[in-house]
Amino acid sequence: MFRKLYLSPLWLLISYVLRFLAFFQKPFMVYGCYNRVTKVYHKHTRIGSNVKMTDASKIDIDDHVWIGHFCLLDGIGGIKIGKGVNIASHTVIYSHSSQNAIRFLGDKFIEVPAHKRPGYIIEKVVVGDYTFIGTGCILLPGTEIGKGCVVGAGSVLKGKFPDYSILVGNPAKVIGDTSTVDQDLVSAGLPTNNYYDMSVLNSLNKS
Repeated sequence: MFRKLYLSPLWLLISYVLRFLAFFQKPFMVYGCYNRVTKVYHKHTRIGSNVKMTDASKIDIDDHVWIGHFCLLDGIGGIKIGKGVNIASHTVIYSHSSQNAIRFLGDKFIEVPAHKRPGYIIEKVVVGDYTFIGTGCILLPGTEIGKGCVVGAGSVLKGKFPDYSILVGNPAKVIGDTSTVDQDLVSAGLPTNNYYDMSVLNSLNKS
């Protein structure tokens, strides 16, 4: 019915009406975030209006964080996102997985509480301060990313990764060190007044 109407001479009017309505549904950045874990309001954190969070009471987001549109944060096992972290759009963070429990429980899966399901995985995910995560990444339960890291777009992460790592791939692997990149930028004369880690900056200046 709607298709016939849309293909009728009224199509232009309908198109304009739909575009008008869509204008009010466009994603936008929400400034400020109340951290339900620490009970602190972070006014510099910005989160896309359509970011989805499950078990938000277990998601610890620090200040100056930026989380792009269409991200999903699964807080069942807990998530810690450090200060200044940037997470690009369409990234997913999982802190639980039923990959084994579904086979053991079959039709009884829904009847058993999550923490009692055999083979059920519940592990916290941690993202260190001032780490950048590219678009379309997947962080699996138990992943810990150090501070100052860069994660390439589309990467899939599982495990623990050291500070200042450059990570890419599926599964993600360390292919470099951000301090090397920063050394080149410092040598090029870029201003470093606001560099977040003075101990690293001092070592770069001595190099």
